[in-house]
Amino acid sequence: MAAKNKKSSLSAKRILIVDDHPMMRTGLAQLIGNEPDLKVAAEADTAGQAIDLVAKQKFDLALLDISLPDKNGLELIKDLRALKPEMPILVVSMHDEMIYAERVLRAGGRGYIMKQEGGQKFLKAIRAVLAGQVFVSETMSARIMEIFSGRSPEHSGSPVQKLSDREFEVFQLVGQGVGTRATAEQLHLSIKTVEVHRANIKGKLGLKNATELLRFATRWVDAQGQAKKQD
Repeated sequence: MAAKNKKSSLSAKRILIVDDHPMMRTGLAQLIGNEPDLKVAAEADTAGQAIDLVAKQKFDLALLDISLPDKNGLELIKDLRALKPEMPILVVSMHDEMIYAERVLRAGGRGYIMKQEGGQKFLKAIRAVLAGQVFVSETMSARIMEIFSGRSPEHSGSPVQKLSDREFEVFQLVGQGVGTRATAEQLHLSIKTVEVHRANIKGKLGLKNATELLRFATRWVDAQGQAKKQD
């Protein structure tokens, strides 16, 4: 029996958990640890740690939150894909999938699941992505099929969906009260480029000036923060 358990452990899929919430990491680790064919090989609470781990070790799957303290999760997905293109990525997030799931898939992620889903749904998502499938909710799956088949306008939901990934990053920082110069430094862009992004954001969202942009972005970020507190 001991030999069988050892063999099972050696063949178990190695999973990396990337989340800055200790309780979430613990919960996922316990859920995964109960499965003989899965094991948590490492944990990280920042994008930087995740990149270092992936550069040094082999993982069969990365589970990551879209909100991390040092880097936007979408950018992290792109970084990890560049580093290890064969490693699938499943995003586990409290953010609205109607806003984020499509961005995650376009960035190279293989699935998106909301944190409030139950344990069995998490395991189903993990195994689906490990098997080479794409995992999103049934509602989101239908929407994505409509978008890619051309039967539905690509940005028929929240106006924020009209923004490119980089514009979305700038928009979030505006909502957090981060100024143009600080935004440029944080995203490693020129001030002129940030100003162009801000202008494009105003145009796409139908906002007249910087004041309207700040008000809209602040309300949006506050709403996301309230959802996070309720998670």
